Amino acid sequence: MNETFLQACRGEHTAYTPVWFMRQAGRYLPEYQQVRSKVSFLELCKTPELAAKVTLQPVDIFGFDAAILFSDILIPMEAMRLDLEFHEGKGPIFSRPVRSQRAVDDLVVPVPEESLPFVLETIHLLRGCLRVPLIGFAGAPFTLATYLIEGGSSKVFLHTKKMMYQEPELYHNLLTKITACTSAYLQAQARAGAQALQLFDSWGGILAPCDYEAFALPYVRSIIAELRAMTDVPIIYFINNGATLTALTTTAGADVLGFDWRLPIVEAVACSGRHAVQGNIDPLALFLPKERLEERIRTMLLDARDARGYIFNLGHGILPETPPGQVRIAVDAVHRFSGKP
Repeated sequence: MNETFLQACRGEHTAYTPVWFMRQAGRYLPEYQQVRSKVSFLELCKTPELAAKVTLQPVDIFGFDAAILFSDILIPMEAMRLDLEFHEGKGPIFSRPVRSQRAVDDLVVPVPEESLPFVLETIHLLRGCLRVPLIGFAGAPFTLATYLIEGGSSKVFLHTKKMMYQEPELYHNLLTKITACTSAYLQAQARAGAQALQLFDSWGGILAPCDYEAFALPYVRSIIAELRAMTDVPIIYFINNGATLTALTTTAGADVLGFDWRLPIVEAVACSGRHAVQGNIDPLALFLPKERLEERIRTMLLDARDARGYIFNLGHGILPETPPGQVRIAVDAVHRFSGKP
C-alpha cells in the first residue's frame, strides 16, 4: 500500500508530497453522475456497493494518494431520529428544527453498528480493494448543530447564535448529545478500518474567537481525546474560514490541521507548530490556465517545505463545475514538482 499520506500525517519524511481533494468523489465527475442518475443522494450514501464505487472513482482516475469515504456529515444526525431530506438547489433540510429542550430530549445517541451499518460496510468493502489509505470523517459538533437548529443551511445563523447567547444551557445540552453521537461514529469508523479520520468544521469560522473557544472547541477536544484513547490513526481537523482561530485550533489535539485558502500556506505552517499541515489552494484556482495553475502549485509546495508534514489539498471542497482535466493537471503537478518517483 502507498502510505505516503499517512507518513505525512505523522510528520515523517515522505518521498514526495501526497495529494487528495475534499469532495474528490462527486458531481464534477461524469462517472459519478452516471451512478447518481439512478439513485437519490441518500440512497447512494446508504448503498455500500455504490458508495464504495464512487469513493474509488477519483483515486483510479487521477491517482490521488488517499481516498475519502463517500458519505455526508449529516448522515449520523438522521440516525438521531431526525427527518433529513436533500433538495436540489436547497441542500439539506431538517423539517423539525431542534430549538427546545423537548426536541433535544427526543434525540437519541445511536449505536453506529446498529443504526449506520451501511457506512461501516462501505469501509470494509473499500479496505478490501484500495491501494491507498482510506479517510473516514464526520462533521464537528458546532457545524452539525447549525443544521439542526436552523433546519438547514443558513447565511447568518440567527437561531444558532440566539440559542448560544440566550439559552446557553439548552445549547450545551444539544451539543453534548451531538458530540456523543459523533464520537461513537468516528470510533466505529476506526474499528471498521478507516486509516485516518477528518473532522469537518465547515461553519466554525462564523464564530468570534471567544465564542469558538466557549461554544465549539471543547466539543472538538472531547471527541479527539476519546479517539486517542482507543486508536492511533491520524486525526485531521479542518475549520473553514478559520484563520482567526488558528491559535485555538492548535490546542484541539489533532495530528493534522487543515487550512482554507484565506491563510497563506507559509503562515499556516508557521502557526501550526508540531502539527502536520493540509491545504490549501482555492478550489476556483483549478480554473486557472495550465501554466498558471502549475506555477501556483509549485509556489505552494515551496512555501510548505518547512512543515512538519505536508498534504496538498484544496482549501475547501471541489466545485461541481470543475473540469476533470484541471484536476488531472493539479494532481500531476503536485507529484511532478515534489519528486514522485
